[in-house]
Amino acid sequence: MKMRPLGLSGIDASVVGFGAWAIGGWLWGGTSESDAICAIHAALDAGINLVDTAPIYGFGVSEEIIGKALKDRRDRAVIATKCGMVIDTKLGQPKFRSTALSLSEHGHLDVRIYNHPDSIREEVERSLARLQTDRIDLYQTHWQDTTTPIEDTMDALLALKKAGKIRAIGVCNATVDQMRQYASRGELDSDQEMYSMLDRRPEAEQLPYCREHRIAVLAYSPLAMGLLTGKMGPDREFAAGDIRGKRPRFSPENRTKVASMLNEIQPIAQRHKLTLTQLVIAWTASQPGLTHVLCGARTPEQANENAVAGSVELPAADSQAVSEVVSRYGKDVG
Repeated sequence: MKMRPLGLSGIDASVVGFGAWAIGGWLWGGTSESDAICAIHAALDAGINLVDTAPIYGFGVSEEIIGKALKDRRDRAVIATKCGMVIDTKLGQPKFRSTALSLSEHGHLDVRIYNHPDSIREEVERSLARLQTDRIDLYQTHWQDTTTPIEDTMDALLALKKAGKIRAIGVCNATVDQMRQYASRGELDSDQEMYSMLDRRPEAEQLPYCREHRIAVLAYSPLAMGLLTGKMGPDREFAAGDIRGKRPRFSPENRTKVASMLNEIQPIAQRHKLTLTQLVIAWTASQPGLTHVLCGARTPEQANENAVAGSVELPAADSQAVSEVVSRYGKDVG
């Protein structure tokens, strides 16, 4: 497994990380705690040490599962979690409204973005408790809050770092201007953005900026929520509560188009004795400025498959060939 630095933090993390949104269950049709714990253990044994989660993933369920999974192996993991996406306040800015299907105890929820220092100080303590740890390796603002000055948010994060509760500071879903505001107050170590063959927007600004300033970039949804695995045919049906069932990107028509794109790069995967999933992850990790790829896994088999890509050195010619196919399909696939 290749390792790369999380910015200038002094922390080295596996190129392939374990993305823990799905194991929270919410919006993914539920979860199996035992399967999730086995998947995390398999990931660690396969060389993955970066585990990325958030309080909003299952409203604490994902963090709690990770806490249980890492209780007797905490020193083997780099834990990344987040703050600022909350359900217990009317402050900040509205993000979306959710029925929280399969989590009936929460009922209908107003999810808001709130990065005020008081809220962050409360959130970090809750995350530490759920994760059963005394420090968070990478603490990230989940989305950016226009109602709280970034300087105030960053000062609160720096205070948590000084207190030893967090080791590194990151942002998610941030513009370059917002990252500059964070960095004006102190060291910013990472940026997490949606990035995949179907989502290449960060190539325009975030990736060049982060590369120049030695800020790590963590790609989330690199497999487009399973669409780029080659395992999701047009006849696939999604369980109740699975967010993918209502998204146009997962329409049978679009899945057919994506399958055609993947068929064109299949020979490259076969030449390197990789699955399509592994080729997609390796291609993502080879993009300039992109340092880590967060891949969801709900079973040990998925975790092991993802981990293999972390040791792949994709030749430049093959990476370029894949890029040409992806560019050719362009906006034809969602």
